[in-house]
Amino acid sequence: MTTTLESSTTVIQNPGHGEAFTEHMISMEWTEATGWSAPEMTPLQNLTIHPGMIGLHYGQVAFEGLKAHRRADGAMGVWRPGDHALRFQRSCRRLAMPELPVETFVAAIDQLISADQGSLSDDPTHSIYIRPMIFATDVSLMLRPSRTYRFLLMAFVAGGFFGENTESVSVHVSHDYTRAFPGGTGDVKIAGNYAPSFLAQREAEAAGCAQVVWLDAMERRYLEEMGGMNMFLVRGDQVVTPRLTGTLLPGVTRNTLLTLAERLGYQVAEERITVDRWRQECLEGTITEVFACGTAAVVTPVGQVRDRDGDFTIGDGKPGPVTRRLRTALTDLHHGLAADPEGWLRPSAE
Repeated sequence: MTTTLESSTTVIQNPGHGEAFTEHMISMEWTEATGWSAPEMTPLQNLTIHPGMIGLHYGQVAFEGLKAHRRADGAMGVWRPGDHALRFQRSCRRLAMPELPVETFVAAIDQLISADQGSLSDDPTHSIYIRPMIFATDVSLMLRPSRTYRFLLMAFVAGGFFGENTESVSVHVSHDYTRAFPGGTGDVKIAGNYAPSFLAQREAEAAGCAQVVWLDAMERRYLEEMGGMNMFLVRGDQVVTPRLTGTLLPGVTRNTLLTLAERLGYQVAEERITVDRWRQECLEGTITEVFACGTAAVVTPVGQVRDRDGDFTIGDGKPGPVTRRLRTALTDLHHGLAADPEGWLRPSAE
């Protein structure tokens, strides 16, 4: 049964990123016998779980991340929820978990945003970050897939991932650690992908950088991702991103930017690019801009690269015109300020 609760009315003015949670959550349970239960919306609250729960011990946990934005007309819009629902299904399949139907996923988001949209200010740099997740709930330490699961949907009001009014960030190339291996789980969004990245991220921060750049696991030569984000390079009128190899997450923002760049007249390409070539082309001035992209990062310019084989600057170290143009094109779509022929911005139910 769907529960109707009073909508949020407290506007969050200085949200930061990741801790300004909204007031409600939605929960569903799955069993082999009955399938998915009806969604239930409750106040956001702590969970009571058994310490022997399979999800805690063996990592059967998948999640998604997407955003809702306030449009220029004051209504809410959710960015590409159907595409996130499909990726959520793929993550669940990879971990032998039940898939949530797309229409159920989207309807739950509509319900939560309808209840909690009052938490979002009119500041266009703020958004509601939506976190769907599923975890195994069997109480058993047998090494097997769970037979019961719980889906939770929560949200927080988000400011900038790198802080407000971020200019270019610096990044650190990791040669000692890798994020994902062929045949592994690098192309899905599961909890187990993230904790192993923290040590490399600490090293990046110790080097004065905001993020780590991951290389491929086999040769440790090819650019893959930047932290938990996809990355793009700009060569004149060409916009390039690392090719999907089964070890990179196929980002929804990445897909969006490939479409937008082509629409704006740029040549788009997906390539395997070595870190040595990246450095050389930056030093020669062939590559003039680099940016990270993702649900949280949106489009974030990169100005400096720290690497054991030699540091280098990208362009003049400042956000470039292509990066700025693509960011504006994307955020205009988020806020309903541009034509949306693909129907990416889903109007949220009032």
